[in-house]
Amino acid sequence: DAVIGEAASETAPMTPMPAAGIDVAQLNDSERAEIEGMIRNYLLANPEIIRDAINELQRKEDEAEQIAATKAIADNAEAIFSSPIDVVLGNPDGDVTLVEFFDYNCTYCRRAHADMKQLIETDPKLRIVLKEFPILGDGSVAAARVALAVLVTAPEKYAAFQNALISEKGQADGERAMAVAEELGLDVQALSAARDGPEVTKAINETYELAAKLNLTGTPSYVTEREVVVGAVGYDALKAKIGDVRACATAAC
Repeated sequence: DAVIGEAASETAPMTPMPAAGIDVAQLNDSERAEIEGMIRNYLLANPEIIRDAINELQRKEDEAEQIAATKAIADNAEAIFSSPIDVVLGNPDGDVTLVEFFDYNCTYCRRAHADMKQLIETDPKLRIVLKEFPILGDGSVAAARVALAVLVTAPEKYAAFQNALISEKGQADGERAMAVAEELGLDVQALSAARDGPEVTKAINETYELAAKLNLTGTPSYVTEREVVVGAVGYDALKAKIGDVRACATAAC
């Protein structure tokens, strides 16, 4: 048999461990110290075990998070993919829906905006849902309110407005959002009346509640039928996630 730790003294042989394990509560101080020493010596001699244990813990935590996310997606599918107060870009009858939670003041969202445009241009079967998720301060909330007012009063102009505002340099806020709307020829008075209305408030609150259920704490965050993807992962990664959904539509996953 292999010996764990340092070699035992010939005059004081170590008591073998019972195969079924040890009841720690029944050990005396000397026996407990002996076993702790064995464990310590073994870990010092084989430190990679600690690394392997940490990796396994991370794997289990990631798996648990994915299971929880999958359940949250299934439980809230209608609000995620088919809310009447969200905007749909790309193909409204597409075979795959990609949902993005974004904030106009999120630098990574601004960079990721190019990824979304490229996906729309290269994938005619893709349906994209945008969710205003203002989490970066009062300016973000005010800008999102104006954006949702655009969606309420002139939905056909929302895509152009969203593209213009998220492409702006500097901080987005209500004033800047209204200026962009005016540049696009939108009715500023109608927007002013709608931005503080119940429909806009409902849309923002619904997104906050949905994000909490999906455990989203940052932007951009994406949701497909299969998983939650956090962060600006880039065009290639998003394309691969969309491909995974399509593959699962024709085969068991």
